[in-house]
Amino acid sequence: MDLIRIYGQIALLRRGPQDVPGTQAVLVLTVAAYFTINVLVSLVLPPIAGPWLLHLGLDVVFTLLWYVVLMRAAGRPERFVQTTSAVFGYQAVLAPLWIATGSLIRRVQDDATWLFPVTLVGLVLVVWMISVNAQILKAA
Repeated sequence: MDLIRIYGQIALLRRGPQDVPGTQAVLVLTVAAYFTINVLVSLVLPPIAGPWLLHLGLDVVFTLLWYVVLMRAAGRPERFVQTTSAVFGYQAVLAPLWIATGSLIRRVQDDATWLFPVTLVGLVLVVWMISVNAQILKAA
């Protein structure tokens, strides 16, 4: 529960990766939670066309590799575990909202009345996620 609270606070820009325990077990648990939450929410909502499970797996692998490279390039490889845990953690917290927004956009794409407001919510969410990621990287 403490981890969920920390990740929620990170998503609200109130805490940073330095507040996440720097253990491999936390990283593995957080990646597993991110993957599981995405799968469960995706199964509840109308299916996404294409191999979404493969895309999710590639997302996880790419994110892990990206932060390995990024932390080494920044000369801070010791911050990899906390930084990556924070990234997967806040994304896990926001995943239901992110996936639901994407599903709504697909549903209303032919409805001029709802397309703009739903897309605007999606845009706000993207900007918010970029802001959170920027704060995490700044702290790292």
